[in-house]
Amino acid sequence: MIHPTAIIQSGAEIPDSCEIGPYCVIGSNVKMGPNTKLHSHVAIDGHTELGSGNEIFPFASIGLRTQDLKWQGGKTFTKIGDNNVIRESVTIHSATGEGEITSVGSNNNLLAYCHVAHNCQIGNNIIMSNSTGLAGHVVVEDFAVFGGMTGVHQFCRIGTLAMVGGCSRISQDVCPYTLVNGNPPIPAGLNKIGIERKKISSETQNVLKEAYKILFRSNLTVQKALDSMRNDLPKNPEIDHLVDFLEKSERGICR
Repeated sequence: MIHPTAIIQSGAEIPDSCEIGPYCVIGSNVKMGPNTKLHSHVAIDGHTELGSGNEIFPFASIGLRTQDLKWQGGKTFTKIGDNNVIRESVTIHSATGEGEITSVGSNNNLLAYCHVAHNCQIGNNIIMSNSTGLAGHVVVEDFAVFGGMTGVHQFCRIGTLAMVGGCSRISQDVCPYTLVNGNPPIPAGLNKIGIERKKISSETQNVLKEAYKILFRSNLTVQKALDSMRNDLPKNPEIDHLVDFLEKSERGICR
């Protein structure tokens, strides 16, 4: 299922179960997993590996050289997981430094015109709405959701089950399980719908509500809020993850 107008360079590894549409261009160091479908005009280059069951729409560009001006040559990598939907004109760039990786997990939905820059680490089950842009070295944890035309500053982290409203400008970390929106972004409560869809227990939801109040409504410093969450809240995996996320924050949090 390779269209005669597609250009596939010698060395590319493409299983027979893949479908390559018209005018696609595949570089010599590309490895594709089974049952991946490329619509027309897709460009994949560099040392790029794709898992199985991905669907990539026209004019997407994956694995091409970083835009980072610090790039000085060398072998860099792009790794894409399984069952991702990558819509029209999405760009996913390779990493900057020798041996480094830009990675996208599995079961993600990247809508039209989204950009994933060099060295980003994208988890699983993430939705990036149209024209969302991630600068270099951004980390996005599982089940995060971005509204359209959101911009994320380099080195920021977006926590699991966080939801970012459209047109937001993210210049600090977004805490797991929370909603943020605006420029500058303001916390707007817990991502209740996402939490419920993940089937997190009502007991844990109540603990997360208390954690939210401590962190965002108590006028405590982040350090004192952390101390309160450690000492006053029941232990569970979600609170442990939230505390760990806060402890590792280098840019501060949207607060």
